Amino acid sequence: MVKQQIRDYWRLFCSLLFSFLYAPHLLIVIIMDKKMIFSDILRMRTHEHIKLGKWTGLIFFLHTNSYFRTLFYHRIGAIPATLIGWYRPGNRYFTISFTTKIGAGMLLSHPYATILNAESIGENFSCIHCTTLGAKSNGRPVIGDNVSLGASVTIVGHVRIGNNVTIGAGSVVVKDIPDNCIAVGNPCKVLRPITEEDRILLKDNN
Repeated sequence: MVKQQIRDYWRLFCSLLFSFLYAPHLLIVIIMDKKMIFSDILRMRTHEHIKLGKWTGLIFFLHTNSYFRTLFYHRIGAIPATLIGWYRPGNRYFTISFTTKIGAGMLLSHPYATILNAESIGENFSCIHCTTLGAKSNGRPVIGDNVSLGASVTIVGHVRIGNNVTIGAGSVVVKDIPDNCIAVGNPCKVLRPITEEDRILLKDNN
């Protein structure tokens, strides 16, 4: 615990020391709608148990988390991202289509080798490594609010995932998943409804 705190303080010190690198990023946030980006920061700092203000958190995650930078550049749009993203790029192994609409409060927990190419993603979405949301001839996935995906989940085509859904690791989703359930498998099927205990556990982990 002490080692973790020392590590976090050191990362924060380095972030603030090099904060001048992010002057263009901060300026863009000032002139645009801040709600989405600050909601992402709030969820990530809660997940990492780091007590930071909104602006300090923005600098901290821009400096220390390349996955967050990828999300940040998606939030601000393709043109601003091209202008300011070249010297502090996002993670090249994490891709978000600029045509994907993403709701507030996305949580990124090491989304290595992940591609998010959906029609829309709702609020409070979370995923980890090797997630694929992809297009087919019939369209792209539509993801509801409060959806959590385990590792190596694949969702392709015009598939609808309901609200309050958890999909287990390694699942391949080829059909719609209804609201308020846990689903798993290849092909993915509903395992059972989400209980109040599940909600508490998911809240603690997210």
